Amino acid sequence: MKYPFYDLSAQHLPLHTPLQEAFTRVLERGRFILGPEVESFENEFANYCGAACCVGCSNGLDALQLILRAAGIGPGDEVIVPAHTFVATWMAVSGVGAVPVGADCDTDSCNIMPDAAASAVTPRTKAIIAVHLYGRPADMVRLRNISKRHHLLLIEDAAQAHGAAIGGRRVGTLGDAAAFSFYPTKNLGALGDGGAVVTNDSTLAERVRRIGNYGSTAKYSHETLGLNARLDELQAALLRVKLPHLDRWNAARQVIAETYYKALSGGIGLVPPPLQVLADEQSAWHLYVMQMELRDEVQAALRKSGIETLIHYPTPPHLQKAYSTSQDTGHYPNAERICARALSLPLWPGMTEKAVTQVALTLRQILNDR
Repeated sequence: MKYPFYDLSAQHLPLHTPLQEAFTRVLERGRFILGPEVESFENEFANYCGAACCVGCSNGLDALQLILRAAGIGPGDEVIVPAHTFVATWMAVSGVGAVPVGADCDTDSCNIMPDAAASAVTPRTKAIIAVHLYGRPADMVRLRNISKRHHLLLIEDAAQAHGAAIGGRRVGTLGDAAAFSFYPTKNLGALGDGGAVVTNDSTLAERVRRIGNYGSTAKYSHETLGLNARLDELQAALLRVKLPHLDRWNAARQVIAETYYKALSGGIGLVPPPLQVLADEQSAWHLYVMQMELRDEVQAALRKSGIETLIHYPTPPHLQKAYSTSQDTGHYPNAERICARALSLPLWPGMTEKAVTQVALTLRQILNDR
């Protein structure tokens, strides 16, 4: 029996007809850029998040860059970022000419530590980007206090956290602005690339919209330098089909996480992620990431047993070739430890309890035999 890391067909096959209808609707209308599907999706996703504004864009990296550009952040500025995250968080800062300044992460939540973020503030700091990594919300209450104290913009990188919440408030409304990705394997995924900026600041949203459309609000009138970073009309139509199912899919992810936790707790060499770190958090469980010694050997053994796993992420940004000239090994010990030990187990809505249990039992057996 083979267990893939993710099975998109479990989501898409039941939605084949409405997805096909959405495609046909866009095709027959003949409006493929900035049409009614994008406008409708923006309204629907803003309502889902509980935010005032949503601006669709091309992908999650561009969403972060658009926020930074709209806020006037650029050369000479510093932005505090988690030391453990997908490298796009750092690249967005570099992309606008600013300097990403790492802050180490908590080994339980794998999210940025507020105390580390506070220690990284300098007179050049303009913003903090809080990544809700693996779908678990960062400690936004403490980060908000830090941002207020130092007059910093607080940005959410919510690329992995669609529907996650703290105290009933969904991510996307916990900072000044949030960046989402709709990469196909995200909790809410398009059938290609896509992204969005969500905010309660209508002025910031208008700037984001203008910059993402060649610096223009009227055709052939360009008020500022901009990008071509628009959400595709077809992807917006497909996302509209999937959005009403997001809470149900997230609930299924929660059940899988709970099943893994029960099956793996107390195992030799196993550290399952806590079901909660913050008392009032609701994780979106985008990924289920274990931490263990001899991770690479365990991954190879699981592969031989037909179980596909991934590593999120094997190398922290500060040790990537793009950034390694500026940081040495050991600068962010928690992030480096997580990267050396992290192993993501299969998880997707539609994965059966039997499959989850079998993956957990196989993992326990491999570790018991070592």
